[in-house]
Amino acid sequence: MIYFNPQLQSKVLGSFHFSLKQNGLLFLGKSETVANAQNLYEVLGKNEKIYVRKFASSRYIPQAFSPSNNGVRDKIKTPETNISIQADIKKIASEVLLTQFTPSSVVINNNMEILHFHGDIRPYLTPSPGKPDFNILKMAPGSLSFELQNAVIQVKKEKTRLRKDNIQVAGLSYSISFEVLPLQNDYDNLMILFYKKDLPEVNSEISINGNSADQLRIAELEKELAQMRDDTKRVSEEQQTALEELQTTSEELLSSNEELQALNEELETATEELQSNNEELMCVNDELLDRQEQLLSTRNYAESIIQTIREPLLIIDKDFTVKSANPAFYKYFSTNENETESHSFFEIGNCQWNIPEFKEQILKMAAGKTVIEDLKLDIICKGIGKKSIIVNARKIVNSKPEGMILLALEDITDLVNTNEKLNERNNELLKYNEQLEYFSSAASHDMQEPLRKIQMFCKRLLENEANLSETGVSTLGRVIFIVSNMSQLIADLIHYSRINFTENEFKQSDLNVVLKKTLHDLKDQITEKKAVISVPLLPSLKVIPFQIQQLFNNLISNSIKYSREDVAPEIRIETAEVSKEEIDEIEVDPKINYVKIIIEDNGIGFDEEFAARIFDPFYRLHNTGQYAGSGLGLTLVKKIIDNHHGMIKASSKINSGTKISIYIPM
Repeated sequence: MIYFNPQLQSKVLGSFHFSLKQNGLLFLGKSETVANAQNLYEVLGKNEKIYVRKFASSRYIPQAFSPSNNGVRDKIKTPETNISIQADIKKIASEVLLTQFTPSSVVINNNMEILHFHGDIRPYLTPSPGKPDFNILKMAPGSLSFELQNAVIQVKKEKTRLRKDNIQVAGLSYSISFEVLPLQNDYDNLMILFYKKDLPEVNSEISINGNSADQLRIAELEKELAQMRDDTKRVSEEQQTALEELQTTSEELLSSNEELQALNEELETATEELQSNNEELMCVNDELLDRQEQLLSTRNYAESIIQTIREPLLIIDKDFTVKSANPAFYKYFSTNENETESHSFFEIGNCQWNIPEFKEQILKMAAGKTVIEDLKLDIICKGIGKKSIIVNARKIVNSKPEGMILLALEDITDLVNTNEKLNERNNELLKYNEQLEYFSSAASHDMQEPLRKIQMFCKRLLENEANLSETGVSTLGRVIFIVSNMSQLIADLIHYSRINFTENEFKQSDLNVVLKKTLHDLKDQITEKKAVISVPLLPSLKVIPFQIQQLFNNLISNSIKYSREDVAPEIRIETAEVSKEEIDEIEVDPKINYVKIIIEDNGIGFDEEFAARIFDPFYRLHNTGQYAGSGLGLTLVKKIIDNHHGMIKASSKINSGTKISIYIPM
């Protein structure tokens, strides 16, 4: 609307007022205003340019939109319309009286613009030539326009109604009277009522016989009065024009002020945004400073590591020229910066790095095709001799300049020499083990053979010599017992040496098959003691078969040997799930799954205080005269369990049997 003149703005705002509902809202742009219709709108949001419709005594409709007063419209003759006419006869009569017998009138605003027409106003007002305009002063004839302007000014000032009668207008056969009155509850708009009265006809004879001099004087005065009225009208029009120009200028200034205010608000918003951006930049700057400090600290930390690390480090560029090295490199290779930096890597020293295989690996890595990991090189260095070096190399990511390579060198000469010596010692140990095994086998045969003959001759004497005294019989019995213990001791020592020095080969084995072989070997002892052995299904484990067979042999033999008199041995072999409490108690790795094998009997048992000592070598709970044995049986069992990375424990009570629990990793 800023491109419309004030009149068009008033008309548009009047149309908006007519169209708005009672609680409707009017939204305008930043540069638009309702200064030409302040009586119609109330400000709801000044900055947002939101307005609401004011209460008015009547809603003014421009003439272009007002209904024409052509009398009562023709009605369609239907029963329904007849009933409606009879019901509204009073309303129709009131409409006829209002349109045909009330004086013509208009409603004007502060700018003398006509807002509403009533009745036929053609006898009083006529459209002005040129651009269409509803200004009442321009539509009224000369003398009437002057009187109207003065009356309107007086009514606005005094707030009372004013009437002027018998205003004669040149060229009209009637005089015009009008009354200006303010509207109730509306001090911005005025209503003007028009009346006309026909002028009396002048007798021509009297006019002819009158005094010609008076007539001439009257004519001159009337002419002067008309001239004065024209001058006054012209001045009034000029003042009105100047007033309109001032009002337009005021509106433009108001619009400019609002634009400046909006611009000021935008500048304030921009200032706040700049302040916010400034704060963000300060925060970013602080973060960058913090990151710079961290980067500097990290760089210093990395340089400290490089300077103090014992392994030689070297940096070369894409042309294989040495850029820098750490102190360990110069110290190890007895060189300095002048002899190393800015020289080709393959030419430094006595060219010990110019090895075709190594050079090929470096070229491939420079092309980005591979990396060097744990490459072993044998080099001969000037002044330090032959060395074995492990080389690791990586391209430095985002290096400046591009293509830098870091080489890390590790001297493994001592390790290589130690490994060679260790291999030599291992070979010697293998030879010693072979000799020891041969010696054990020979010693077993040579030592067992005399014992077997002694035992055989003693038994023959007991069987064939009837004249032996009781002392002789007892002596021979003790000899046989001692020989048996000696034979068992030699056998256990041989088994112990085999377990310690023979290579342990783990195999997936069915424990049921291993136990069956053991029971077959112990068949005579089981039959002699009438032992009852109950065995459920055992699992299959990865074990050393002959050692597990030896373990079952020793444990079952002990259960049969240490049985109570006149009580048949009962031996139960079973497996059980290992609880978390047991894992904590035996102190093994909780991440490994274990199988628990239980061997329980009803023998003589032992005191619980000896549970930890029964696995010691040559430790016996009974004297050698009571039970035969070497004292190595349970020691062998403990060693076998150790070889399988398991645990074993014993629990017992005197005359209540013994319980052996074995834990083997699955």
